[in-house]
Amino acid sequence: MKPFKILIVSKFLYARGGAEVYSINLGEILQKQGHEVRFFSMSYPQNIHVNEDKYFAEEVSFFHSSISGRLKAALRVFGVGIKNGYENVLDDFQPDVVHLNNIHSYLSPIVAKLAHKRGIKVVWTIHDYKLICPAYACLRKGVPCEICFNKKINVVSHKCMKNNILASFLAWWEAIYWKKEKLLQWTDAFICPSNFMAQKMTQGKYPINKLNVICNFVSEERARFISKIPSEEQEIAYAYVGRLSEEKGVDALLKAAIQLPYKLYIAGRGPLENYLQQNYVSPNIVFLGQLSAEAVIHLLKKVQFSIIPSICYENNPLGVIESLCCGTPVLGRNIGGIPELLKTNTYNRLFSKDEDLPIAITDMFTSSIQADRGAISTIACKSFSAGQYYQQWLKVIQNIS
Repeated sequence: MKPFKILIVSKFLYARGGAEVYSINLGEILQKQGHEVRFFSMSYPQNIHVNEDKYFAEEVSFFHSSISGRLKAALRVFGVGIKNGYENVLDDFQPDVVHLNNIHSYLSPIVAKLAHKRGIKVVWTIHDYKLICPAYACLRKGVPCEICFNKKINVVSHKCMKNNILASFLAWWEAIYWKKEKLLQWTDAFICPSNFMAQKMTQGKYPINKLNVICNFVSEERARFISKIPSEEQEIAYAYVGRLSEEKGVDALLKAAIQLPYKLYIAGRGPLENYLQQNYVSPNIVFLGQLSAEAVIHLLKKVQFSIIPSICYENNPLGVIESLCCGTPVLGRNIGGIPELLKTNTYNRLFSKDEDLPIAITDMFTSSIQADRGAISTIACKSFSAGQYYQQWLKVIQNIS
């Protein structure tokens, strides 16, 4: 098979979140398979350096101190300031495939349009619900919501975007401007990391024949690092690793945790960080801040289990995958794509309601202590391997006519 030339497009190019980690790791596994890979992104100080970053779009920010800066960001939503640099990298690299990731707002779907216009295959991995929910998260007032799937104006009437009428209007306008019919015309295949995501996309009237379900993966380097770190002496403790924000359900977790005698480690930062630290003061709740990738692995190896209390439709959370690869069972909310990941062994558990959390956590300590962590890690590392992901990715590309 002749190697492909692949341009990976992501609005940020550093380990900001799961989507960006995926984009960078995808580039690595494709290069290891002999393909030629380049990136296109928005210029940003924390980006990894690549030779083609001279073509990157100018940085914009919706939080700019000046009105003109915020206006420039608003115009970027519609593709202003993208075309010249992007077409230059297309001219120089001449890719066979353009692989899109998170692109809305800071790059926009103009990158799909311009690639399609040149006859380049366009593949798009869906990391969130932006294509069916203008506010990204399918969440309204702390409850899952789907009213925008087929009637986008609801994002304005309910001020779903940051509880702000102007931000919500911009999100609605963006959804109408880059409407589904255009995206379907320009995109050859969508990759959904979970069956749940594919189901929601079909509810939003995206045709099933364009949706391909491929679970996310752990990079080979990460898997090697996990295997080299010996299992540490187990502490009677559990851990939450992730963003400290409303949709992650951390507030409900801490309400339960403060009632219990078990130590909980909280690793991560976010808009709720100060609030949570001030309102949940206990020797059994330890805020660790943002940890390095290596420190996260050490943490997961020493606790009895990790917990994913998200109240939103999680897609295919890397936190679950990494925990299982470490051999650490997971207690997760029965929502979104989380249940699909927790079917891999009998030591994982699901809960449904906030009021169930104290009992669920207590029961998890009883069951997880019996877990065969070596077996959990072996099965997970195989299930979520980069090699397996690549083979499925390749089939998607080869099936594009």
